Amino acid sequence: MKLNKLPFFVLISLLVISCSSGGDGGGGTSTPVVTLTSIAVTPANPGMLSGKTKQFTATGTYSDNTTQNITTSVTWSSSDETVATIGTSSGLATSVTAGTTTITALSGSITGSTQLTVQDDNNDNVLKVTVNGGVPPGGYPNEPCVSVTICSPGTSNCQTIDDILLDTGASGLRIFSSLLTVPLTQISSGAGSLANCIQYADGSAEWGPVKTADIILGNEPAVTIPIQLIDSTFSNVPSSCGTADTTPAATGFNGILGVGLFTEDCGSVCTSVTNNKMYYSCSGLTCTATRVPLSNQVQNPVSRLPVDNNGVIVKLPSVSLGGAVSVDGNLILGIGTRSNNVPAGATMYPANSTYGEFTTVFNGITYSDSFIDSGSNGLFFNASSLSALTTCGGWYCPSFIQNLSATTKGSGGSPSGVIFFQIGNASSLFSSPNNVFIELGGTDTSFDWGIPFFLGRNVYVGIEEKTSSLGTGPYWAY
Repeated sequence: MKLNKLPFFVLISLLVISCSSGGDGGGGTSTPVVTLTSIAVTPANPGMLSGKTKQFTATGTYSDNTTQNITTSVTWSSSDETVATIGTSSGLATSVTAGTTTITALSGSITGSTQLTVQDDNNDNVLKVTVNGGVPPGGYPNEPCVSVTICSPGTSNCQTIDDILLDTGASGLRIFSSLLTVPLTQISSGAGSLANCIQYADGSAEWGPVKTADIILGNEPAVTIPIQLIDSTFSNVPSSCGTADTTPAATGFNGILGVGLFTEDCGSVCTSVTNNKMYYSCSGLTCTATRVPLSNQVQNPVSRLPVDNNGVIVKLPSVSLGGAVSVDGNLILGIGTRSNNVPAGATMYPANSTYGEFTTVFNGITYSDSFIDSGSNGLFFNASSLSALTTCGGWYCPSFIQNLSATTKGSGGSPSGVIFFQIGNASSLFSSPNNVFIELGGTDTSFDWGIPFFLGRNVYVGIEEKTSSLGTGPYWAY
């Protein structure tokens, strides 16, 4: 008898292999080989200031549709190490100087990548705001305007347009088509062209096609987004769209820059509801209500910036009673993203996540649909029970200055704070040589904190789902 000198545990292993190998016609199955099929690098297309660090993550997807964090098992690289370097095994990037670089994660022959934008900590995130400093014919009192540069997508063919109304109560860029000289790309909707309608409380509306453009705010990098061209002659204006504005002279502005609380102008409502009264598919002269994906909706350009994308700060100086001819201030992009936009002395008021509203209590009446809107040129509210606040053509025209106050509350009831304000005689103000008034007010069913609220304050507008040291948007702060 010949003894097998293999160790006992090896004998057991051989027996196990023999029993499970399938043998001759044994009917056994082999385990499929799972392989890496793709790598996703996050965050996608981020931005950062020079001299900072940012952690990148690599997520692998495998042939069995499972995913796994493989950050420390891939090889990382930066296409331009003069812009940013990255730890080859850690995924931690360090920015060096302003520019763009491609961050890549490699495993075998599988790669994933994203573009990193590095910016200097300077004032390229500041836009000058002029209140009645140069509005086009037909301009009106308390009108804040900025300049925006629009380019054909992916080109340096650009045009700067002045006298664009700054509007914290809306989201997205709207430009009168008649002023535009650079070609843009029309967005399709089914077999037709996508069109947009934005209606206002006074019955007027902005109507026109939705096109893709590169937008430059201040000296920020260009962002590619859908915008609306205001054009009352485009197709047939649907009857549900109100009275479409026709010309810059008729409206008093060349366009509207909506830097409000939301990324898109309609959001999930317009992705699921066909008759949303905002989006239409137009073929020839026929326009039909349509749903539209988020990616094709008119978008707040601030939310697409690589660094300063979590909100804006509106800074306007105060004016004395009786007004001023004009004042200059700043729109600062980003909140706490660089040294010139660090919040100071502000209280954050959460806004309703659907409509961006919070609560104002005035004269015993609670307005749960209150909002802050630089696109409104007065303080608009219901003062029917105050006999001293007589009206003239929808404006308040008391015989002497009224000293008033209201309590503002965040959505949900807290925090709360008291706002003191004054209302003067609109008729007298309009007959003066001035254009900017802190005491201008008018009638409304809600409480609309317009431009007079901004004068002498720093007002913070926190964009939905974006975070700063003040909190996560949507929120107002002041």
